[in-house]
Amino acid sequence: MAGSTALAPDEAYYWVWSRALAPGYLDHPPMVALWIWLGTAIAGPGALGVRLLAPLAAALGSVLLVQAAEDLLPGRRAGLIAAYLLNATLLFGVGAVTMTPDTPLLLFWTATLWALARLHATGRPAWWLAAGVAGGLALDSKYTAALLAPAVLVWLLAVPVNRQWLRRPWPWLGLAAALLLFAPVLGWNAAHDWISFAKQGGRTGDWDMSRALQFIGELFGAQLLLATPLLAVLFGGGIALAAQRGWRRDPVWVLLAGLTALPALVFLQHALGDRVQANWPAVIYPGAAIAAAGLAPRWSRLHRPAAALGLVLTGLVYAQSIWFLLPLPAGLDPAQARLAGWETFAAATATAARGVQADYVVAENYGDAAELALLLPPGLRALGHDTRWRFFRLRNASPATGGPATGSQIGLLVQPARYGSPLEHGRWASAVKLADLSRLAGGVAVAQYGLYRVSGPAGQIPLTELPRP
Repeated sequence: MAGSTALAPDEAYYWVWSRALAPGYLDHPPMVALWIWLGTAIAGPGALGVRLLAPLAAALGSVLLVQAAEDLLPGRRAGLIAAYLLNATLLFGVGAVTMTPDTPLLLFWTATLWALARLHATGRPAWWLAAGVAGGLALDSKYTAALLAPAVLVWLLAVPVNRQWLRRPWPWLGLAAALLLFAPVLGWNAAHDWISFAKQGGRTGDWDMSRALQFIGELFGAQLLLATPLLAVLFGGGIALAAQRGWRRDPVWVLLAGLTALPALVFLQHALGDRVQANWPAVIYPGAAIAAAGLAPRWSRLHRPAAALGLVLTGLVYAQSIWFLLPLPAGLDPAQARLAGWETFAAATATAARGVQADYVVAENYGDAAELALLLPPGLRALGHDTRWRFFRLRNASPATGGPATGSQIGLLVQPARYGSPLEHGRWASAVKLADLSRLAGGVAVAQYGLYRVSGPAGQIPLTELPRP
């Protein structure tokens, strides 16, 4: 499946990251770029190479989840139950065949849970180091991993038997290992005015009660879809059980509550002022699967129908993503809107560029620019025109720096129709509309673009040469 569907714009964008490796990026830490770099070194720059580590990470994460559940809830067959419940979710099914920062995040989050479960089961202090390494790698994947710290702190403080660890060096050595692995990301941010932290941290603390009910409804609706309905009931029951038993200071359930209920409260608070993206609560799912496996036996009757429904829905999404069997409106089918028609679209763009003898193709939307950089035929330069590109180790193509795209050269601008005229933004000295171009899925337009003959990029926004396969 990973090699059978086109890359989504964000995946193409992360592929650009992998061609300009750095300790940090505007949007996220660098782990996804490192994974894509390794995958494409093995399998080439196509979809399989970009996503190669995703199904492997899903498999390894499932094995770690089995062991973690057996350590936390021994004698209940909780490991296999937790693993197949998690694998049956739509979120995990889609995440196992795509490459985003959530892909390595979920592996290293689960590895941290596994190390803490091993610590609980064995009492061996070296597992603190393993947890610190896994937590540091999770932080190198996505900043959401910072939610691990309060979960572990609550586990240490709320459970009397765990407090003795605070007087020993091992937890602090684990913390030091995590910070050491995260230090390059901190260094990159320090050198770039903390831009990545500002971008992500600026989303916290908002308060908009006029739309809070809408955002909360969207949050729960998205999780009902991504977990699939019956699994959402099981996971919700597991989280409630973790909170209830965790309140009684049970060590296992305090840990599971810290890794599920605590992040859930954070996302709920965020929803009081802003939209929570559907994938953000993904970190809750591994702990929720274990907690669901620990529910009372009467809940077990839901296991098979819940898993079956989840797998059927995931299979339907897979089929739609490959063949677009159902002619759904673009607004109701995110697979079509994100995956369909890119190769044909790039070919039509290249034909238009040759028709006006353009020296380059440029896009202002970063996802469109990345897709074109990946798919345009060899010999045709692909440029990005967006402030975000200044934070990359890429060649500046702006005329002011003597770059290859000079004011006298002609470019073909590919711009979403909703952007309006390029001249309205003052970004180009000259822009003449040539045609409209649609990106199609089975003959149905899923996105509309305008093609413009442009010259003389203006203003302070950099014009950046993007890598090619």
